[in-house]
Amino acid sequence: MSQRHHDLVIIGTGSGNSIIGPEFDDLDIAIMERGLFGGTCLNVGCIPTKMFVFPSDIAQEAVHADRLGLTFGAPQVRWREIRDRIFGRIDPIPPAGERYRRESPNVTVYDGTARFIGDHTIDTGTGEVVTADRIVIAAGGRPRMLDIDGLDQPDPERGVHTNDTIMRLDELPERMIIIGGGYIGAEFAHVFDALGTTVTWLVRRDSILRFEDESVSSAFTRVAGNRFDLRLGSAPHKAIHNGSEWTLSCTSDEGDFDVSAPVVLLAIGREPNTDLLDVAAAGIATHPDGRIVVDEFQQTNVEGIYALGDISSDYELKHVANREAKTVKYNLAHPEAPRATDHRVVPHAVFSSPQIASFGLTEQELREAGTPYLVKIQKYGDVAYGWAMEDGTGLVKVLADPATRKLLGAHLMGYQASSLIQPLIQAAQFEQTVDAVATEPYWIHPALSEVIENALLGLDVP
Repeated sequence: MSQRHHDLVIIGTGSGNSIIGPEFDDLDIAIMERGLFGGTCLNVGCIPTKMFVFPSDIAQEAVHADRLGLTFGAPQVRWREIRDRIFGRIDPIPPAGERYRRESPNVTVYDGTARFIGDHTIDTGTGEVVTADRIVIAAGGRPRMLDIDGLDQPDPERGVHTNDTIMRLDELPERMIIIGGGYIGAEFAHVFDALGTTVTWLVRRDSILRFEDESVSSAFTRVAGNRFDLRLGSAPHKAIHNGSEWTLSCTSDEGDFDVSAPVVLLAIGREPNTDLLDVAAAGIATHPDGRIVVDEFQQTNVEGIYALGDISSDYELKHVANREAKTVKYNLAHPEAPRATDHRVVPHAVFSSPQIASFGLTEQELREAGTPYLVKIQKYGDVAYGWAMEDGTGLVKVLADPATRKLLGAHLMGYQASSLIQPLIQAAQFEQTVDAVATEPYWIHPALSEVIENALLGLDVP
């Protein structure tokens, strides 16, 4: 193999791609990507999934509009039109991004599967070995599979899918089995059910989204139980394909059962790509779950090697990966005075129906730690806009420190929760008291945001 030296190597073209800017025009840079430019979010994650969620939201609302005195017929779903509209917008972006990088005079693109073979030494998978002064690892993760024959690897031809392939189906299936009670399962259960697929949802635990606040997880589980064929406390142990559909044999708290469908979606979590990179060969430390260990400056234990995003972060979130990429970019340019990534207030959302949004500590975490707290749950249906929607499920839960009156966490479930939570995120970030946020700004009446105002006003000292 030939060998070449670069000033900077970036592995992964999701958030890592944003590091390359004019300030590095004097560097010889390599960027490595074994798949499509743009990473998980653009190609198989955040963006296409939410583009499917939006029409599904409309279909779901139409079906349930009778509570408002409206009746619509069943939605006429043109699956291929929905799919092609979404990927017709997304698919041109990765090759354009790759072409732009290949045309950059100081950037070399390697399109093999990279792996470390020594300290600051990488086999690019293209027949060339490179060394580098500084390396950024932003190679993300991949869907986790089950240790069950037939479900141990993706098999789209026979109907075994992950989020990488499920959105590319040629036809909307009549029936689908979803395995996993996390955010991926919740979002795709909503999408396919709303568009007409009968969803059987297998969840190993006794609740869905169990890492959310207990009030939200419990409420969402009740809603899902009324909507889907939800099997809590259930897990498959055997899978058989008869040529047209899968039959999964499952154990459950209520006895064994079989369930069949032509399509199975595995949504049991993700794992970092550290094993594919063989980071141990470079002496890079990892957590027990495989994530790379980094400090507050995104620096690994090996000098000159940084990591960001899903391969190292506690948060599998694109907005966090983008923030960490900004940290790395700054620290590469200013190694003498590095900046830390601010992870104090990290929000997330689940684009299910109803939506969920959250940041900070949950009530169960505060209770288990013995931390004093104030709590208020405000229902959407108790404010005027909630009346307009006839909302019977939405809620806002806020938790605050009784001494400082500052937010410790916020947990929402309901219509547009991902947008509604934003003033609470800002309040926590800027360390405002709940009293100042509730009483000093105007809150538009009768906007749905009044549910936030009322929740904060309800945080009175017992």
